[in-house]
Amino acid sequence: MLTVNTISKRLRNWARYRTTVRELSQLTDRDLSDLGIARGDIRFIAKKHAVKA
Repeated sequence: MLTVNTISKRLRNWARYRTTVRELSQLTDRDLSDLGIARGDIRFIAKKHAVKA
């Protein structure tokens, strides 16, 4: 059974993930390249960021 804290944490992580994906997806390929990010890596990076934060 999930506790309220666990559910709350998962919702925060999901929101952080979606925000990161949205923001990185709006960048041009050139901007992403300057950051050392490939467009195909956005979801992986967002997931890593969401769980880490």
